[in-house]
Amino acid sequence: MISDQNSKKALELHKKLKGMISVTGKIKNLRSNEIKLVYTPGVAAVCEEIYRHPEKKYTLTSKGNNVAIVTDGTRILGLGDIGPYAALPVMEGKAVLYKEFGGISAFPICLNTTKKDEIISTIKAIEPVFGAINLEDIESPKVMEISDELEKSLPIPIFHDDRHGTSVVVLSALLNSLKLTKKQLSKIRVVVAGAGSAGYGICKLLAASDCKNILVTDSDGIIYKGRSGNMNKYKKELGDITNPKKEKGSLHDALKNADVLVGVSGKKNLITFEMIKTMNRDPIVFALTNPDPEIKPDMAKAAGAKIVATGSYLYPNKVNNALVFPHLMRAILDKKINKITMDLLLVTAIALAKTVSDRDLHYDNIIPNMYDKKIQKNIINAISKLYQK
Repeated sequence: MISDQNSKKALELHKKLKGMISVTGKIKNLRSNEIKLVYTPGVAAVCEEIYRHPEKKYTLTSKGNNVAIVTDGTRILGLGDIGPYAALPVMEGKAVLYKEFGGISAFPICLNTTKKDEIISTIKAIEPVFGAINLEDIESPKVMEISDELEKSLPIPIFHDDRHGTSVVVLSALLNSLKLTKKQLSKIRVVVAGAGSAGYGICKLLAASDCKNILVTDSDGIIYKGRSGNMNKYKKELGDITNPKKEKGSLHDALKNADVLVGVSGKKNLITFEMIKTMNRDPIVFALTNPDPEIKPDMAKAAGAKIVATGSYLYPNKVNNALVFPHLMRAILDKKINKITMDLLLVTAIALAKTVSDRDLHYDNIIPNMYDKKIQKNIINAISKLYQK
């Protein structure tokens, strides 16, 4: 867990502020003669204009800058199924980052249901308010089924941060790590520990970026085409696009002679010193489970890891999806993009990686700092070029 000191400070801050967000109007010091424009009777003219010209909902309301962060509390960080009330602080924190780094108004929608159909119908019902939906910390494979259904039926983008955001930041960090270790993406052996939403998204994006030798493991070991136990349609898809030699065995077996380990298992201390020792020369270890990683960075380095990253802000190389979602969503909203594609994610990952200059790139600095103002500029430029084609 995070240190007692950090835990205490976090509790004190949340108690002092009574949560992390509030809703404020854009007009400061509202005057009496403005009330009739903001509210009745003047607002009726705005309503009628949108009724006659529905497309004006984006220019006459805040819809185009609003994002719903939707969870049912079933898979919060590495804490598991802690419910919607306990999930609220995470969603509030995410809303703060959306505003701070993307200028986006994001709202926590913590649902008191875990039923897939009810979650889908609720999101469909609230769509008029929002320019995009951010699915967050919902158990797999349910969350991917929800995402697939909503993509078919809603006119706004469905962004799944555990899948889309995490895959982008992992590929970005990997591209820079390979520069340092002088290895090629098409020739390395990558092991992804965890076949949930994040693992699925990472494998899909790596495969799309010319990574040819990927193995993914779950609690039953290596996934391969034709495996019969503990499979769903998403794991079957992973079996089709990974593990070209149909290798079988445990995570320990998968890691032998691997160049890269990406941990998104949700299980602390899953990776041992001995496992890292069996990896290839100059191994790259991303232990991304929060709040406690699959292996502590000092242990991974002692076992020979050349580059180590976590998803935590307690260590160097913070490979966290917070580097992605505010900036990518800003571009999505501005460009009115209604579908998340592999091309979109690829150009975003490359733009994020290039934000770290060759001069600044080193083993403990493979990914930009969150406060680097070039991140948003680079991502928006890359996406603008993509949609000019």
